[in-house]
Amino acid sequence: MKELNADEKKYLLGSIREVRDFPKPGILFRDITTLIGDGKALDFLISHLEERYKDSNLNYIVGIESRGFILGAALAARLKIGFVPIRKPHKLPYTTVSQKYSLEYGFDEVEIHIDAFGDKDGARVLLIDDLIATGGTAVAASELIASLGANLVEICFLLNLKELGGEKKLAQKYKVYSVLEA
Repeated sequence: MKELNADEKKYLLGSIREVRDFPKPGILFRDITTLIGDGKALDFLISHLEERYKDSNLNYIVGIESRGFILGAALAARLKIGFVPIRKPHKLPYTTVSQKYSLEYGFDEVEIHIDAFGDKDGARVLLIDDLIATGGTAVAASELIASLGANLVEICFLLNLKELGGEKKLAQKYKVYSVLEA
């Protein structure tokens, strides 16, 4: 599957704003609103992902709330397949299944509709989000997908924050692709 060259990666990285000390002191926040606000950069990214996944015989793109919705829905539209959201608790209107996961100081939870993949047992699914840090949310989302009988083909992130180790954790069990690393 296609990957970007060094110049293409530099171009996309340059379209992501870095915000120091957000949401708290010591954190360097990668703000992708500058990338998605730049029509040329967004089209370049989605075209790259379309090229990478067009022959993967996917049935659904699953996006993690909230920035995974932006990338996932755009890619699903390009591939002409369905989009499925994974959300925080009590945001989906129909019957859901949920998965709790650990945070540094506590727990969080994500949910998916129980019928997210219709009656398609073994649906081929791509999970996408904007970035991978420690991996807790992505692991929980992957477990939700598996619990519904779908086949998780790959997990895709725009940006891998390597020093936090989430991608390594996920790669022990799943195929993982990160467009960029920081």
